[in-house]
Amino acid sequence: MSIAHLLEDFTAPANGVAVHLLDEEALEEQRLAAFEKGYGAGWEDAIQAQEQSGAQLGTELSATLSDLSFTYQEALTRMTLSLEPMFQSLIQVVLPETVERGFATRLTEQLCEMAQDQIGQPMQLTVPAGTTEQVEAVLPQDFSPRPRITEDPSLQPGQARLQVGTACSEVDCAALLSSIAAAFDAYLFEAKEALSNE
Repeated sequence: MSIAHLLEDFTAPANGVAVHLLDEEALEEQRLAAFEKGYGAGWEDAIQAQEQSGAQLGTELSATLSDLSFTYQEALTRMTLSLEPMFQSLIQVVLPETVERGFATRLTEQLCEMAQDQIGQPMQLTVPAGTTEQVEAVLPQDFSPRPRITEDPSLQPGQARLQVGTACSEVDCAALLSSIAAAFDAYLFEAKEALSNE
């Protein structure tokens, strides 16, 4: 026995509206059209979401790189300023002592270079007061002709004049140290200015 009489019949026209029944082929075409429409809408949503995500990622990356650059510069500046006492002692104590210890050796090297161009010519060294023994101690024993060393009280430590024949030269380690100190002071000034502008 069938129960069809118990169920509502949807194929019958309701309120005067004609019901249009689709055959299997038309129904399949509607399904495909609905699928393609939904797939296309989903694809467009995915592309739009991808573009928004890419734009947001680019903005965040740019902001992060900017922050990193600022943080790096700030850290570098602060590190430089924290090393100021060490650099000051390097410039005021270590470098002058190193120059002082190497002064006589540097004079000897320069004198030898000049003597190669003026073989056999008389040599004259003018050094600051009190440095004659130090310079004589580093001169090679077989140096010929032996240079004449005189002291000039007007010369500062680290300064000297050399003459071989007609060639003259001056050594001024004090000016070198002074230019190093000035360069370092300028660098520290810039670092302090950069830090105060934050």
